[in-house]
Amino acid sequence: MLSINDLKVGTKVNFNGQPYVVIFSEHSKLGRGGGIQRTKMRNLISAAIIEKTFSGAEKLEEAELETKKAQYLYKDDNGYNFMDSATFEQFSLAKNQLGKTAGFLKEGGEVDILYFEEEPININLPIKMTFEITYTEPGFKGNTASTVNKPATIETGSQVMVPLFIKNGDKIVLDTRTGEYVERANN
Repeated sequence: MLSINDLKVGTKVNFNGQPYVVIFSEHSKLGRGGGIQRTKMRNLISAAIIEKTFSGAEKLEEAELETKKAQYLYKDDNGYNFMDSATFEQFSLAKNQLGKTAGFLKEGGEVDILYFEEEPININLPIKMTFEITYTEPGFKGNTASTVNKPATIETGSQVMVPLFIKNGDKIVLDTRTGEYVERANN
C-alpha cells in the first residue's frame, strides 16, 4: 500500500479499479490539521485526467502492471500498431491511450508495453531518445540575455523547441517525458 507521501509524479496506482499514473503532485500541511496531497492523475486506459486530493491517512494500492517488449510497426486509421517481441502477436493502441508519447515513436523501434489484466494499455519509452532534425529555420544572432529556442520538426513529424544553434540534419537528444531538448547528440 502507498501512503500519500509516495504519490510522486510517475507513480502508477490502482484507483477505483483502474490504473492511473500521477502527472502532478503537491503536498500541503494546513495548520494543526494533517497533511494533504493534491494530485492530477491520468487514466492509463481511457487517458482521462482527474484531480484528486488525498488526506493524511489515506492509502492507495500500487497498480499491478506487467511490462513486455514490443516493436512499433506503423500507424493507421485504427491507431498505432505493435508486435509483441516474444509471441509475434500484433495489436494496436489508440492515439488517446498514448497521449504525447505517440509523437516519439520511431518505426521499428522497441518499446515497453504496459499490460493491465492481460490487456495492452499503454507504452513506456526510454527517458532519453535521439532524433534527427528534419526541418528548422536557420538560427540568427541577436542580443539575447537568456536561452532562446526555436521550433523544429523531428523525424517522427513532431514539433519540439530547440536552441538557435541547431540546424537541419543535426541529431538531438530529447526527454520523452516532457518533450524538452536535452543536448546535441554525438554523431
